[in-house]
Amino acid sequence: MPHHRHHPREQREPKEPQDAARGTDRLVVVTGGPGSGKTALIEGLRAAGYATSPEAGRAIIRAQTAIGGRALPWADPALFAEAMLCWELRSHEAAAASGRGPVFFDRGVPDVVGYLRLEGYDVPAHVDAAARTFRYRRQVFIAPPWPEIYRTDTERRQTPEIARRTHEAMAAAYGDHGYELVELPRAPVAERVRFVAERIGGSGAAGGAG
Repeated sequence: MPHHRHHPREQREPKEPQDAARGTDRLVVVTGGPGSGKTALIEGLRAAGYATSPEAGRAIIRAQTAIGGRALPWADPALFAEAMLCWELRSHEAAAASGRGPVFFDRGVPDVVGYLRLEGYDVPAHVDAAARTFRYRRQVFIAPPWPEIYRTDTERRQTPEIARRTHEAMAAAYGDHGYELVELPRAPVAERVRFVAERIGGSGAAGGAG
């Protein structure tokens, strides 16, 4: 997830998880810093027949670049965060309303909280409310920093140090909102797919919103 600038952090207290009608155990998040193999795992899960939901950040960057928009992390981080929030809310509702079986998300609503904190912005009340209301499975998979495989590209401009700090920000955001983090092994995609499948209780790879 792209990084830009720093502003004073907001004061915050740990949040207790809330039961919500929109919450569902079928929705499984994979989070972490950039370049940690997170998206490769999502693609591996999709290839294995699971329903998946793609990352907001990269798609928004591609779209905004194509139209000359300003919702970009290096142009307007706060606007970029709002665009990601809209994406994540729509993805959550679509997945919750469709199919049966697990749906794996390449990031979720609390990632927006983590991104804003990383950038030094206060987290607006509506963003925090979204993270408390639109719930996922309590166990969230997090990909640890993996310098050996880290690569930059036109959409991923962060340094390995920023990637490490992003990992820490996402871990804190999910922990603050009542999730249990399950660290992925630094292992090939096929091994990570097996690791995740075993820990969601052998749920079938069917249905959902891909």
